[in-house]
Amino acid sequence: MKELNLPAYSVKFKSGEDGKALIFDEIRKKYVVLTPEEWVRQHFVNYLVTEKSYPRGLVAVEVMFKMNKLIRRADILIYNKKGEPVLIVECKAPKVKISAAVFDQIVAYNIKFRLKYIVVTNGLQHYACSTDLETGEWSFLDAIPDYEALILGI
Repeated sequence: MKELNLPAYSVKFKSGEDGKALIFDEIRKKYVVLTPEEWVRQHFVNYLVTEKSYPRGLVAVEVMFKMNKLIRRADILIYNKKGEPVLIVECKAPKVKISAAVFDQIVAYNIKFRLKYIVVTNGLQHYACSTDLETGEWSFLDAIPDYEALILGI
C-alpha cells in the first residue's frame, strides 16, 4: 500500500478466505477488506488516537445514517463524553484529489449531523474546517485539533 502523510503504526494483516488482503480495525475489533480508502481510514484513526489524544472509545467507523431516504456511511465520527458527535471525517483513497466535490459530500453529510468540525483526508493531504452552524459557512483550520481543543471548541 501507498505510503501516507501519517505516522506509521503496527498494522495487523491477514488473508481472507477469498484471498483478499484484510486489515484489522481496532475500533470495530475485526478484520476488514484492505482497500486504498481503508488504508487511509485505519491510519487516520490511529493518528487521531495516538497523536491527537482522541479517546479510542469515542471514535466510530463507518457509521450508517439515513439521508434523503438513502443509507449513507460516515467514515469516522468522533463523539464527546456525552455520546454526542462532534467531528466527522471523510476519507478518500490516496489517488483521489481533495476537490470541491469531496467537500460538497462531507458538507452534505454535515447537514444531517450539524457538527462544528469536519475533516477531509486522502492520507496525503488533510483539511480541517470549522463550520458556523447558523450560516452554514466553514473556514479552514491551521491544523487538526487535538481532542481537548475540539471539546472546548477552540
